[in-house]
Amino acid sequence: MRRRLIVAVAAAWIGLGAFGTWSYGHDYWAYRGFPPPHNPPGVTAGRTEHVSFFSPSLRQRRSYDIYLPPGYAAATARGQRLRVLYLLHGSPGQQILFFNAGRLGVALDTLISKRAVRPFLVVMPDGHDGTYRSDTEWANTAHGAYESFVLDTVHAVDARWPTRADRTARAIAGNSEGAYGAINIALHHLDTFSVAQSWSGYFTQTRTGVYKGASPATLRAASPAAYVGALRPQLSRYPLHAVLYGGRKDPGTRQLPGFAAALRAAGADVVSATYPGRHDWKLWRSQMPHMLRLLDVGMTAR
Repeated sequence: MRRRLIVAVAAAWIGLGAFGTWSYGHDYWAYRGFPPPHNPPGVTAGRTEHVSFFSPSLRQRRSYDIYLPPGYAAATARGQRLRVLYLLHGSPGQQILFFNAGRLGVALDTLISKRAVRPFLVVMPDGHDGTYRSDTEWANTAHGAYESFVLDTVHAVDARWPTRADRTARAIAGNSEGAYGAINIALHHLDTFSVAQSWSGYFTQTRTGVYKGASPATLRAASPAAYVGALRPQLSRYPLHAVLYGGRKDPGTRQLPGFAAALRAAGADVVSATYPGRHDWKLWRSQMPHMLRLLDVGMTAR
């Protein structure tokens, strides 16, 4: 009897240890080491919905998550139409990390509560390709038409939700690979987006990943740093407000000053900055409220 009790206790102890290990791993993956986000007392929370739709570009059903701000139902009942931020996740990554690790919902709820920004929708397309890394570069390559998928998402959102279907009411941003995608897509489609933000992005493609074996012409067309100088006529017709930032300990930030200068010389309104930090959620989380305020100003000014 005593031996069975010892075995049972040992098994329970091992089970608790395994659960604790799994729980820690799960929480780190979900929250990247941060506590689960909660709104401050008195701050009304927005809500999110998961929406599927058919993407003609990828020829399959795809999905996005959408954030609806506090007061959404009452505002839209009055006929109000809302601006939209399209937010692209990194690789590997997932759109829920903007809320769990980046504290996007708490930051935006709080800013809206304080009337520091006007409410807007946030749409986060699911850019996964079925692999762990999901390295698509949010680009149109032989791997898939992921740049066009973002435009499919814009059309699906405008068809379903009470948006202001105009470039002046649309922004696009992202972190890491999503930051590259945001700038590349915005510059390719200036008639669709008037505001773009790069959070620790890069601006040049190389013959790696989905661009392995690409021709020099293909790489140039996919490298904002290479083609931005030719965009002066388009930027004159379609003004762009761009915000670019990176961490000072992130090697990729070395690309930022040169690209910011080239984008500014081509006629865009550019804000660029470097902050203490690395290429991680600690940096993106700390800058989230500031970036949301700049997004609000950028869309309001146009």
